[in-house]
Amino acid sequence: MLISVDHGNKLIKVLHHAPFTSGLQESDTPPFGGETLKYQGKYYTLSEKRIPYHRDKTEDDRFWILTLFAIAYEIEAVGGYSQNIIRIQLAVGLPPAHYGAQCEAFTTYFTNRGAVKFEFKGRTYSIYIEKALCFPQSYAAASTILSSIRTIPKALILDLGGFTADYLRIQNGAGDLSVCDSLENGIISFYNKVISRINSDQNILLEENEIDAILEGKVGHVPPAVADAVEQQAQDFINDLFSTLRERGLELKSGVVVFVGGGSIRLRRQIEASGKVGKALFVDDIQANAKGFEKLYQYTVNGR
Repeated sequence: MLISVDHGNKLIKVLHHAPFTSGLQESDTPPFGGETLKYQGKYYTLSEKRIPYHRDKTEDDRFWILTLFAIAYEIEAVGGYSQNIIRIQLAVGLPPAHYGAQCEAFTTYFTNRGAVKFEFKGRTYSIYIEKALCFPQSYAAASTILSSIRTIPKALILDLGGFTADYLRIQNGAGDLSVCDSLENGIISFYNKVISRINSDQNILLEENEIDAILEGKVGHVPPAVADAVEQQAQDFINDLFSTLRERGLELKSGVVVFVGGGSIRLRRQIEASGKVGKALFVDDIQANAKGFEKLYQYTVNGR
């Protein structure tokens, strides 16, 4: 069974279940309420409080546990549960700038565990991850619309994710890993700046979901001055990001800039209002990387 997982710093994305926050709570006893996963004698529930940013997600087992949640959700969604060992092929990804250095360790993180047992929603799961392949994020998302950019001499993929803004140049449909990097300018840094500024100026402690609501035009829960400040901070954040890319010699007014990732979806109005992008193409699918991982896995293994 092929399962594709996009391990975001803010959200975990799979194909057949809603994205969920990259956060966990661990306990020695069964917790009250929530969907509980039991693994190696510990109980885990998902939390809206994110794990702090990990450049290397293999540092501990937290992203492994989140992957078990993702696998269980996918097995459940497609009706693939069995009391026997379920053989899993895993498609995952890393930011383009981290891909070369971390790819091998990331795939080994999932495949060196042998047969794995855990309990979820009262069922006992036995899985064996027999193969894992890793692909560059951004390019994976772009692969879902590759037919639209295959003949374009130059395209820049900009994946505005949780903690990083990843960019990768595409030339005539092929990724150029010599022009890629991961900037620590993701939407989490935007949230932190907004929360700090509003607390300082207005003495109001906003939460991230409140900021999201404001950006969606739902402003009835905050004073008008707060809503205006959030909108201005969002525009400043995008303008500063584009200026940083320009300093790196990346021209946004020629070719096509393909925007992917949850941050690009959230801040589309500000991107379009910046006046710093010539032709923009938006991939308005938060699961785009996960879909791309699956597509690239099938092509790598089966040639199609």
